[in-house]
Amino acid sequence: MADKHSFNIVSKINLQQLDDAINQALREIGNRYDLKDSKTTIEFNNADNILTLESENDYKLTASKDIFNNHLIKRKISIKAFIFTEPEKASGSRIRQKATVQQGIPQEKAKEIVKFIKTLNTKTQAQITGDSLRVTGKKIDDLQTIIQELKNSTIDCAMTFENFK
Repeated sequence: MADKHSFNIVSKINLQQLDDAINQALREIGNRYDLKDSKTTIEFNNADNILTLESENDYKLTASKDIFNNHLIKRKISIKAFIFTEPEKASGSRIRQKATVQQGIPQEKAKEIVKFIKTLNTKTQAQITGDSLRVTGKKIDDLQTIIQELKNSTIDCAMTFENFK
């Protein structure tokens, strides 16, 4: 039996699942009566981790974003991983909205998560390792409690739990 148990908290997006969600959302947008001829596009730039939604007007952009979010949820991709900017004018009368896909936990969010774990008063230790966190403790129940509390928390960061040992 292990003396110490641990798990990692990371923020990673499965790019294949993201691509599938984009394709399914575009297919649904193409089939919807009110969005059929809107020439709405959803593109993901892999090099910059930037997602771009573009449509004819604000209503169609919002509807397309909602459809995309629904497909993300179906694919178990956290919406918190996308940081959307304000909609902006594109060429002609079109409107565009960009989102940065967050890969890795930012330093300030990592500190917030560590502080949250300390408030739970469990006998565990959390340490920041680059863009992830490692939580160690003697009892598996304490670690499972931390995972459950983090899932229920209001911390605005996409979190995935892996390497539970």
